[in-house]
Amino acid sequence: MNRTELGAALRALRQASGMEAKAVARSAVMSTPKLSKIENGHVAPSVVDVERILTALGVSPEVKAEYMAAARAQATEATAWRLFRRMGFHRKQEQIRALEDSMKLLRLFQPSLVPGLLQTPEYVRAVLQPKGLSEEQLSRTIGARIERQSVLYDANKSLCFVITEPVLRWRLLSAAMMAGQIDRIVSVSRLPNVDIRVVPLDSPQTDVPGHSFVIRDDRMVTVETTHAEVVVTDPRDVSLYVDKFKRFASMALEGDDMRAALEGIRDGFLRERETP
Repeated sequence: MNRTELGAALRALRQASGMEAKAVARSAVMSTPKLSKIENGHVAPSVVDVERILTALGVSPEVKAEYMAAARAQATEATAWRLFRRMGFHRKQEQIRALEDSMKLLRLFQPSLVPGLLQTPEYVRAVLQPKGLSEEQLSRTIGARIERQSVLYDANKSLCFVITEPVLRWRLLSAAMMAGQIDRIVSVSRLPNVDIRVVPLDSPQTDVPGHSFVIRDDRMVTVETTHAEVVVTDPRDVSLYVDKFKRFASMALEGDDMRAALEGIRDGFLRERETP
């Protein structure tokens, strides 16, 4: 099924459902013109686009599996950040939230930054400021990211984070604010459906961090590079990320040991703040 055939098939599904394009687009977190372009074969839908459209239409698992298989014909997609800038980074946060609403299991490996779902508002601002957003765009994006964090309190979902120790020492904020960020991570780690682990610097390793990635339900991996976001859905490639996550998770501190390590780093920031 090529791009034109897939778009036409999605249009036929929508028409058979009796739903208006505007309603489907709104539920799929995209504009009505974009949905129209997809349905008419003028724009190649991403795997994420197809999944959101099918979810909005409420199709059966069998139909969804068939259409998703067609969408995965090109299993790796890259979207340049400049396109997200044009769309609005707050809009991108809304798209991620839609994905998180539909997933059951999230596994995130982060050797660079505190994961977005664990960030304080001050940390979010520090991460976004270099992107050159206006104050209005910055405020909207910060708000959208903080709203996403409600998924942490959904007992029907499991969220697993593996963070390397340098992330917690990277000075994006003042010592006092870094201490507050670490307190935030410690607090979230006590939620029953959240597993946060930290890979200590003094632990022998058999692998290298490389880059951050997010695995959703063992079927989709998102990788953020300097210039683009890459989405991987080929099961053979997804399994590589799952295995890498498991290797680092097995070497990481967890539970009370993890919290003790974080509190030690936090106390170091607090002592620094108190030093005249």
